[in-house]
Amino acid sequence: MLLRVTGLSRFQSQTLPILCPGCGHKGNFTPIPGAEDLMAYSPTAIVFGSRHCPNEECQTLVFVLYSPPRGPVLASYPPGRLPWDAANVPPSVAAPFIEALTCHAHGCFVAAAMLVRKTMELLCDDRGLDRKSNLKERIADLRSKAILPEPLLVAADSIRLLGNDAAHIEAKTYDEVGRDEVEAAIELTQELLKAVYQYEHLLKRLQALRKP
Repeated sequence: MLLRVTGLSRFQSQTLPILCPGCGHKGNFTPIPGAEDLMAYSPTAIVFGSRHCPNEECQTLVFVLYSPPRGPVLASYPPGRLPWDAANVPPSVAAPFIEALTCHAHGCFVAAAMLVRKTMELLCDDRGLDRKSNLKERIADLRSKAILPEPLLVAADSIRLLGNDAAHIEAKTYDEVGRDEVEAAIELTQELLKAVYQYEHLLKRLQALRKP
């Protein structure tokens, strides 16, 4: 966002709802003591300043632009990522998915779609599926490596097709690779990773709490 500033004035800092780029939770970000906001005229009024995450274990600092007096928030930097719990997901599988979330936050939707597809490839690697097969066949073979409902396997193949559209100009399964398509793919990938890596761990935790 480019500002053609025609004047500046001090503005009383406001608490703002922001999705945190650090911990991934949405919270009421509070002003930083001693760091007043400034109002710019460009030609409409826009306020800019800094905030920090209210989560005491996070405290991530962000730069914000918002409309006076209390919002909406027009932009925040670093941008907030969609929340995701990577517990029990192998680092090799989690890394490209976290990068996909970062690309999505920055509006790089084609890159995010390609990285979500890469997450599928690395999930198949981690489950020991034959690399000689193509990704479509490997996804179908996930049935032999994890107990997955049929809708999740269909979803995994849809993610593959979206990644194809992002990577190849001749692939046209979807009209575009934009925010809506990528957010749906991210949500489905989260559910798939839960099913493969996290549900079993949660079940073991619950079983461990049973009486002897």
